[in-house]
Amino acid sequence: MKAVLLDPRSGIVASRSQDVALHCDYPGWAEANPLDWFAAVCALVPQLLRAAGVANSAIRGVAVAGMVPAVLALDENGRPLRRAILQNDARATQEIRDVREALGGLDLLRLTGSVLSQQSVAPTALWLARHEPDVWSATSSLQGSYDWLARTLGAEAHVEQNWALESGLYNIDMSPLSAVIEATGIAWPELLDVKVSGARVGEVSQSAAQATGLRAGTPLIVGGADHVLSAFGAGLVEQGDCLVKLGGAGDILAVTDHVFLDERLYLDSHPMPGKWLPNGCMATSGSLLRWEQSIFNAVPLSELDDAAAASSPGALLALPYFLGEKTPLHDPDLRGVMIGLHLGTTRGDIHRSFLEAIAYGFRTHFDVFAQSGLTIGRTRITNGGSKSRLWREILADVLNRDLISIIDHPGASYGAAVLAGIGTGLISDWSYVTAGLEEGEIISPNQENVALYDERYQEFLELTEATRSISHLLARSS
Repeated sequence: MKAVLLDPRSGIVASRSQDVALHCDYPGWAEANPLDWFAAVCALVPQLLRAAGVANSAIRGVAVAGMVPAVLALDENGRPLRRAILQNDARATQEIRDVREALGGLDLLRLTGSVLSQQSVAPTALWLARHEPDVWSATSSLQGSYDWLARTLGAEAHVEQNWALESGLYNIDMSPLSAVIEATGIAWPELLDVKVSGARVGEVSQSAAQATGLRAGTPLIVGGADHVLSAFGAGLVEQGDCLVKLGGAGDILAVTDHVFLDERLYLDSHPMPGKWLPNGCMATSGSLLRWEQSIFNAVPLSELDDAAAASSPGALLALPYFLGEKTPLHDPDLRGVMIGLHLGTTRGDIHRSFLEAIAYGFRTHFDVFAQSGLTIGRTRITNGGSKSRLWREILADVLNRDLISIIDHPGASYGAAVLAGIGTGLISDWSYVTAGLEEGEIISPNQENVALYDERYQEFLELTEATRSISHLLARSS
């Protein structure tokens, strides 16, 4: 959980964060306790106020960003009935197949902007109905992470437009898509109304004020999906602007001025009216490196980078599908692979192969953009993984393009803060986000490595196909 306090005249005046536990009880599962999110807010808001030296009366608006489309099953009072099922959870594989079969030839891409996938909410709901029927029968509404948090602060019950789009439960025009709901064959709670980013949806309640230190009556503004607001906050406002995010998952987003449909990608609405963000999300990125750290006895990533920098490019070939894969493959039953191991293999070789594998995954998305006629312009890179110069160099070589680092980019929380300013009238210009950016080093590709990585990339694609059926067998047997 990260919180920022933004003064529209001088920029971010305070920033604080707090870790929240991720729960993976079974292979492919990813959950979090929503109450941990609210507890973090209660801890972070007073810290922000003290750090900035301001009273809560100075806060003019609040907005929330979060992972999408996390699924929260809520009772009639908006209280969670279980942990949130996160967007990279891969448990509902059978339910995806069952819903897909029930839908027949329905063109979900045209209707919703995305195909049925691991990220769709209907299969998750069907899984709950089958495996946790008591929870599902008590479910009065479904919300996403950030909409629930806003509701807990006092907002009216709603879902933001990009949770609606990525859930697969709504049409592109934001009306409920009854065919998908009916395809599950289960009883559903009524879907909540959709609100656009920047709209006012209530004010901080007395109880939330007492818990968080915010002032009761402070306007609550619709925020948005974390990857969307991170991209907006990184200055993606013009056609062709692109962002590579090296977070726990791997995100890539590009700006278009028209609805961009491709079954291999997701489609999100840009906060700016009339713009869209076709995007991809790989199930693992930084989370794979955290797993690697765990098996190497918590060795610092900087030490792994140093070892990998001494290794030869392309010494090993890895597939990063440790949580299956989302875009562009939409295959939750894929699994991680490493090939080329021998008794001389070093820890640096292994680490470098993971960095390269994730870079190859990003390259598949650039291929999709090119095949669909979208010309990519300036490409920025953000999030925790972008602090690794080695990883940025590998990405530049694999993608064969310049990468612009954003210095100390505060991420989605900054985009949410800007929306709070827009929704309250303190910020009038959507391009406000570009003025506060500090661009860092531009990493250009090393042409000697580009040729090698071109070969390895083709082998990466071949290895994915060659191991697909075996991965499926192993995944289903576990």
